[in-house]
Amino acid sequence: MNERYALGYGLAAVLLWSTVATAFKITLDFFTPVQMLVAASVVSAIALAGIALYQGKLHLLGRTFMARPHYYLLLGLINPFAYYLVLFKAYDLLPASQAQPLNYSWAITLTLMAAVFLGQKIRKQDWAACALGYLGVVIIATKGDVMALQFDNPTGVALALLSTLLWAMYWILNTKNQADAVLAVLLGFLVSLPFSIGLSLYIGGWTAIPWQGWAAVSYVGLFEMGITFVLWINALKLTRNTARISNLIFISPFISLMLLATIIGEEIHPSTLVGLVLIVFGLLIQQWKGKKQQTETPA
Repeated sequence: MNERYALGYGLAAVLLWSTVATAFKITLDFFTPVQMLVAASVVSAIALAGIALYQGKLHLLGRTFMARPHYYLLLGLINPFAYYLVLFKAYDLLPASQAQPLNYSWAITLTLMAAVFLGQKIRKQDWAACALGYLGVVIIATKGDVMALQFDNPTGVALALLSTLLWAMYWILNTKNQADAVLAVLLGFLVSLPFSIGLSLYIGGWTAIPWQGWAAVSYVGLFEMGITFVLWINALKLTRNTARISNLIFISPFISLMLLATIIGEEIHPSTLVGLVLIVFGLLIQQWKGKKQQTETPA
């Protein structure tokens, strides 16, 4: 029964994450990236606070923060503040069909950063995954004209790749976090809000926004930053086969491209599909342990 629930939670999370690239582009029609960060963060904080209250954990929030205030301040400044600010700007500058696969290479970036900051060994298949993944990145960024290395929007490409560094850095810092996952993420949003609100007021430009814009940004706050994270954590907690649940995430970018083409009519360049397949293939190689290694792994 637990496996059925785990699969259900995992599929729900993946399907919701598949919609966010489309939601990003729709929301950016109404908000600037900074404004979008503020509004979506407020929605996420409210949703996560509601979940923590339902789970009976909300009273532990202050104690959790006071145990490591500087640590949670750093986490909040990385994610959501810097990460989503950079990511939203990348989506603002690039077609979503480019930005999404580029951001998807964060797991490969994480392998390299883990070797540098955590001293983890890089295996042969990790190097192969990196080569395939970043070849896919170059193909997507250059629209297949690899030899010329000409980017339509180099700033957008740089920001999309920077988002992978920030996201990988966030998860490396999280490896030493023993606190409740929902409370930790909620603290990140609460800590970052004063900075994002202050930045939005400094930049200015807030105007009357129609209900469609508020609906779109609420969707982003709920299903990119908030509820979906909890669904994914529950899936991983309930399953006995983490690899099977984790592999569901490989469905997401392909569903996302289909939604971009059908809902907002974005043209999917053939090179995007080629590059995405290389990135996903690289990630699958990275996860493969091999028969010998699987045999040696203790139960």
